[in-house]
Amino acid sequence: MNNGVYYWGHERRYNDFPTYFRNLFSERVQKVSVDAGFTCPNRDGLKGLGGCTYCNNKTFKPTYCNLEKSVTQQVQHGIDFFAKKYKSMKFLAYFQAYTNTYAPLEELKRLYEEALEHPKVIGLVISTRPDAVDEPLLDYLADLSKQVYVMVEFGLESHLDRTLGSINRGHTFAESVWALQETAKREINNGAHMILGLPGESHDEMMEQARVISQLPVKNLKLHQLQIHKGTVLEKQYRENPEQFKLYSAEEYIDLVIDYLELLNPAIIVERFISQAPPEMLIAPKWGLKNFEFVAKVEKRLAERNTWQGRLIQ
Repeated sequence: MNNGVYYWGHERRYNDFPTYFRNLFSERVQKVSVDAGFTCPNRDGLKGLGGCTYCNNKTFKPTYCNLEKSVTQQVQHGIDFFAKKYKSMKFLAYFQAYTNTYAPLEELKRLYEEALEHPKVIGLVISTRPDAVDEPLLDYLADLSKQVYVMVEFGLESHLDRTLGSINRGHTFAESVWALQETAKREINNGAHMILGLPGESHDEMMEQARVISQLPVKNLKLHQLQIHKGTVLEKQYRENPEQFKLYSAEEYIDLVIDYLELLNPAIIVERFISQAPPEMLIAPKWGLKNFEFVAKVEKRLAERNTWQGRLIQ
């Protein structure tokens, strides 16, 4: 920190995504979600069945994402939705539901390029798993990223292989490291998604996760509190053995996030701290906070603790 300005060049106490995004683009840019009909390798039997124990995709898929609609139609519906608020805006097609690189390369090219045909779409955000990308796909995305914005988001969830096994991820952390290194090597924007509070993980292990992630070529980071959603394996486990779960209050989780931030590489852009699910699908924890309200509480607590992202890095 120098005269109130931090490593990332402004006065906010963490390297926040909205500021980065505004500086990256010359105009307002919004993601529009697309469901292209993918599945996952831990759902169709390649790596496992049933999917991740915590996963219910209905918790984050907008109503305009409907498999009866083409990619073009979904993009247009999303754009129409946001156009009611802002007249001047560009968009990123967000391939969000399930594993969005889990198809032959030619099929992926067709879907991605269909989204990019819309004149207001200036790039792609592709949500996937670290074990569902290969070098030919990454080479294609590297070429594409020279023309449009490309972000590949990887669901890593944990740095501990025992946890990855218990939540039925079907991949190892070594595969996560490989995927991050290979995207970074090709100068493709990448993101890592981590869940804090997974069953069996201690506070010390989550702090170690921050240190581990800080050593990797992660550009963006999304944090997500553990949530119990209806219709998941995790719901069944929670009802049968609630003592195995540590569900944080909002205040406890805020301090956990700040402890994590203090150990996080200041070069990593923090995209979010929490995930929100429709109230009718959420079993616990029920905080009743919108994302912007939670961010305000984190920023207030950072100031109260007089701390910032990366403060405790040696």
